[in-house]
Amino acid sequence: MRSIVRAGRAGGAALRSGSYCRMKLIVAVHFEGAQAHAAAVAFDAWDAAEATKTWVSRIAQVEKAVRGELDLRELHCVMQLLREHSLEPELILIDGFVHLDADETPGLGLHLYQALGARVPVIGVSKRSLPGLSAQFEVMREEETAPLLVTCAGMDIGAAKARLRAMHGRKRVPTLMKLAARLAKSND
Repeated sequence: MRSIVRAGRAGGAALRSGSYCRMKLIVAVHFEGAQAHAAAVAFDAWDAAEATKTWVSRIAQVEKAVRGELDLRELHCVMQLLREHSLEPELILIDGFVHLDADETPGLGLHLYQALGARVPVIGVSKRSLPGLSAQFEVMREEETAPLLVTCAGMDIGAAKARLRAMHGRKRVPTLMKLAARLAKSND
């Protein structure tokens, strides 16, 4: 396992070293064959333009996805990232769904929420729509683009949507969510 920790300059507040750190985290996972990279981006304020700190973990062996079943490979990767870096976030944002429809069929985010003992709210953000999700889950960040879909566990959907709208970035996807995806895809 390889770990990379990068410190950011934004926010001015340093994270505690050692023990557990409390922060808002955006996590992303990128798969390459039988391995994966999981990245976490910490931030203090919803409108932050830069990360407070970032972490990347390499997961050497990842099982293949099972056709026809919900792909939960990311769950293992995110949990390993949190353990490896002793991260105890107050909230997690994922690129994906917490619920797959309005009937709250569990998605990756709900499995993550449950794996964390239902103590850490999880907000799922996706660029793609699912048939069972109505307009109540849509968030417009820019008038000229398609909406993002937001689902959540451990918090009110209205609060989750308001927080996503407040995030920095002039484009559809918030700046720090793009950073998390880039870090997960990088191999340095």
